[in-house]
Amino acid sequence: MQIKEILQALPSLSISDRLKIAESALQLVLQEKHSLTKDEQKRQLTLAAMTAIRNYAPGSELNIFSDLEGEDFCDYPD
Repeated sequence: MQIKEILQALPSLSISDRLKIAESALQLVLQEKHSLTKDEQKRQLTLAAMTAIRNYAPGSELNIFSDLEGEDFCDYPD
């Protein structure tokens, strides 16, 4: 079964079945993570960091609120 087929089938499943699938998928990911060597873990962390860099670039959604730094949040009457 291809990813596209799995994603299309999910809405027709019960919540319980979707949770079982999610739990099984998470367990598989965790098992794989624990079986990685230290070098493989470092490589994955490096890739994740490189991917995350764009999220912190100027104009990205993660730092959009930094434009408000230094401004009062609310105006309170004295």
